[in-house]
Amino acid sequence: MRIERSLTALDRPCAFVPTMGALHAGHQSLIKIAREYCDEVVVSVFVNPLQFEDKDDLAKYPKTPEIDERLAREAGATVLWRPEVSGLYPGNEKKLSAGELGKRFEGASRAGHFDGVLTVVNRLFDLVKPKFAVFGEKDFQQLFLIKQMAAELHPEIGIISAPTIRETSGLALSSRNIRLSKAGALTAQSISKALSAASRKDSLAEMKLELARLEKEPEFNLDYAEIIDEDSFEVADENTAKPRAIVAGWVDGVRLIDNVAISPSLVKL
Repeated sequence: MRIERSLTALDRPCAFVPTMGALHAGHQSLIKIAREYCDEVVVSVFVNPLQFEDKDDLAKYPKTPEIDERLAREAGATVLWRPEVSGLYPGNEKKLSAGELGKRFEGASRAGHFDGVLTVVNRLFDLVKPKFAVFGEKDFQQLFLIKQMAAELHPEIGIISAPTIRETSGLALSSRNIRLSKAGALTAQSISKALSAASRKDSLAEMKLELARLEKEPEFNLDYAEIIDEDSFEVADENTAKPRAIVAGWVDGVRLIDNVAISPSLVKL
C-alpha cells in the first residue's frame, strides 16, 4: 500500500473510499466492498474543515494515523492518500450548496455541514477520478445528497451504498464513539434499540411512538427521530414505498446518528 500526500499516477479503473480518518471496522467494510469493484482502491484521510460549524468539534475529531495505515492495508487498500488543506482548497474551488434538504434533519443542527460535505466530495472526485466510490448508509442523509450531486456532476462515477456496521451491542460504529464514557456507551445503545423496536411495529404511528421514547431516555439529548421516504427524504406516509427510520442526538456531548430500513409490508396506517 502506497502512502501519499499528493496523488501520483493511479491504476485505472479505481475505486475510492473517502474518510476523515480514525478508521474502524466500518471503514474496513467499505474498503473490502471497493476491492470487489476494482483492484486499485484509494482511501483518502482528510478532516474537512468546511463541514464543521463548531471549531471545537473540529479540534476534538480523533486522529489515529498509525491505526489508519494498518487497517487500510489489512482491508485491501492500495493507496492511502492524506491530502493537505492547501492542496484540496487552493482558493478557486467550486463551493456547492446542498439546497433545502441540506438545512433539514442533520442540516438543521449543523449549519453549512452538507455544503461542506458536497464541496469536498466534489473536489475529491475531480482529483481521484474514480470509477466507483463507496459510502456507508449510517450517514444516510449524506449518502442521499452525494448521490444527487454525483448524478448531476459526476454521472461517470458509480456510487455504492454499504450497510451500517455495528458493535455487538447494536451501536453503529463511528469514529466519535471513542469519545464516549463507559456510561455514555451504554446510553448510546438506546438508539439502536429504539430503531429495532420501531422496525418491528406494524404501523407508522406505533413506530413513531417507539422512536419518541428516546425523548425520555436519561442522559440522551434527542435532536430528531423520524420516518422518511428513502426516495425523496420527505416524511413517510401511506404511499411510501421505502420507509426508513432516522435518529440523531447527543450523548456525553458527542453527536450520534443512526438509521434503519423498514419493510414496506409492515407499514399500515
